[in-house]
Amino acid sequence: MSPFYLQMAIRAVLAFAAVLVIARVLEKGRTGQLSLYEYLAVITIGFLAGGIVLQTGTSPGPLLVALFVFAFLAYVVRLAALKSRPARKLLVGEPALVIQNGKILEKNMEKLHYNTDDLLMQLRSQGFFNISDVEFAVLEPNGTLSVQLKTHKMPATREDLKIESQYQGLGSELIIDGEVIYQNLEQNDLDEAWLINELNKQGIKKLGEVELAILDTDGSLYVDKKEDEFVHYTRIQDDPGE
Repeated sequence: MSPFYLQMAIRAVLAFAAVLVIARVLEKGRTGQLSLYEYLAVITIGFLAGGIVLQTGTSPGPLLVALFVFAFLAYVVRLAALKSRPARKLLVGEPALVIQNGKILEKNMEKLHYNTDDLLMQLRSQGFFNISDVEFAVLEPNGTLSVQLKTHKMPATREDLKIESQYQGLGSELIIDGEVIYQNLEQNDLDEAWLINELNKQGIKKLGEVELAILDTDGSLYVDKKEDEFVHYTRIQDDPGE
């Protein structure tokens, strides 16, 4: 390998390691989509990391320093937003009501630079095609739209219909990629012998045949094999050239 390509490889490793460390620190506390300042911070961090790799005429040291300083400032801003509600309102923004009782609030929309086409698109993406069915719609700081239907348009629940329902909790993964998760076996008061016996009942002789096995809260064991046997395989892609 020539010295130039070796230098590029080393700089790429440095940039990757730096971004990995920063991502691990900044990802803590993520709740969903990026806010505007977080989006801009990500772009800048990517630009600086790219500079470390591509600006071979200069030492990567100053750019690494700039990268970590910028990441530290982004962390401080997030911490300020976490600890202070005024800072959070300034940096992240506030939710805003854009529909009330089936009526669009044009003044609020104008303040947000939010247009009717975007509103209708976000409503349709959630399956709401009639604005008159909407009691409240709130535009969240991250750009998502939260919608509450009018009471008479809400789907009936089992509670509304007085239908009894059983508790449905979280299943426990017992096998992932052919590897037994012994901790989950133990917390369900089970052992490997029980697991192998259940797999044998489903015609599976080796743990390595299993891609995923999940114990449901009702005691049933869902198993997906690595090599599934389909009588008919459904395709959703077109053949090349068709």
